[in-house]
Amino acid sequence: MAIAIMFLVVSLGLILFAAEGFTNGIELVGRRLSFSQAVVGSILAAVGTALPETILPMVAIFSHGSVSAQEIGVGAILGAPFMLSTIGFFLIGVTAFVASRRGGRCPEVRVEPETLKRDLTFFLMMYSSAVFLPIIFGHVVVVPLAILLVAGYIFYVVQTASAVSADMEHLTGLHIIKLPVKMGWVKAQEPHIVWAVIQIVAALVVMVCGAHLFVQNLSIVSASFGMSPLLFALLIAPIATELPEKFNSVTWTLKGKDTLAVGNMTGAMVFQSTFPVSVGLLFTSWCVEGMALVSAVLALLSAAIVLWVVASGRKIAPVVMMVGGVFYVVYAIAVIVMK
Repeated sequence: MAIAIMFLVVSLGLILFAAEGFTNGIELVGRRLSFSQAVVGSILAAVGTALPETILPMVAIFSHGSVSAQEIGVGAILGAPFMLSTIGFFLIGVTAFVASRRGGRCPEVRVEPETLKRDLTFFLMMYSSAVFLPIIFGHVVVVPLAILLVAGYIFYVVQTASAVSADMEHLTGLHIIKLPVKMGWVKAQEPHIVWAVIQIVAALVVMVCGAHLFVQNLSIVSASFGMSPLLFALLIAPIATELPEKFNSVTWTLKGKDTLAVGNMTGAMVFQSTFPVSVGLLFTSWCVEGMALVSAVLALLSAAIVLWVVASGRKIAPVVMMVGGVFYVVYAIAVIVMK
C-alpha cells in the first residue's frame, strides 16, 4: 500500500512536469504555423492530451473479452466527458480565483465566446445523441449513430479551423533548448519547429506513462478499500487519465491564457464524445443506465450551464466553472452510497 501511494505521488509529478512541456511546445507550434488559439487549444492540445483516456477504454474493450472489461471500457468512455465538465471546469475556476486573489490576473475567466459556444454546442449535441438515442430507439441506431459522431467531429474540426480566433501570443522560450542556449550550443533565437515537436512527443510519452502508472497504482489502492471495477471505471480511472488536460488547463490559466485553458478542456470534451463513444457503440453492448446515465446527465448539465452564461453575453465568473465540482461531489457520494 505504501509503495503504491508513493508511485501515485511520483506519477502525479511526472504528469505535471510533462504538461508544462506539452503546453510550451504546442504554443510554439501554433505560432510557427500561424494557427489560432482556438485551433491550438480545442484541437491540437485537446486531441494530444486525450491519448491516456482514449487508450484506457480501447485496451479494456479490445484486449479483454470479459463482461467486466467491457463495463470498465464503457465506464471510462462515459467518465471522461463527466470528469472534464465537472472536475476540469472546477479546477479552471479555482485557479482563476486563486490567481486573481494573488493579484496575478483578473477574476473572470476570459474566453472567446464564439469558440466556447461552438465547442459546448457540439459537445451537447454529440454526447446527448450518443446517450439518449440508443435508449429511445434501441441498437438499431448504433451503426448510423457511430458514423454520425465521427462525421460530426470532422465537421467540428473544419469549423474550428476556419473560424475567426485570436493569433497565438508571443512565446517566452522553448524549455527543451534552454540548457543548450545557456551552454552556447544553440543560438538564442526562436527555435526551429522540430525542437518543439521533439518536446511535444517526449511530453506525451511521459504523460501517458505517468497516467498509466497512476491508474495501475490507484487500482491497487482502490482494491484494498474494496471498490468495485464499475465504481473504479466511472469515478476514479477518469480522474487519472484526464490529468493531462487538467494540468495543461491549470498551467494556461495561471499564465492568463484562458482561451487555451478552456479550449483544451472543451475541445477534449468534443473529441471524447465522438471517437471513443463510436468505439463503445460499435464494440460493446453500450448499456447506459443507472449511475452511468446519471454521470452523463450531470456532464451535459454542467456544460449547459456554462453555455447558457456565455450565450447570454455575461462574463464567466470563477464560481460558474466551480459548479461542476459540486456535481462531482454529489455524484461521488451517490455512487459510494449505492455501491
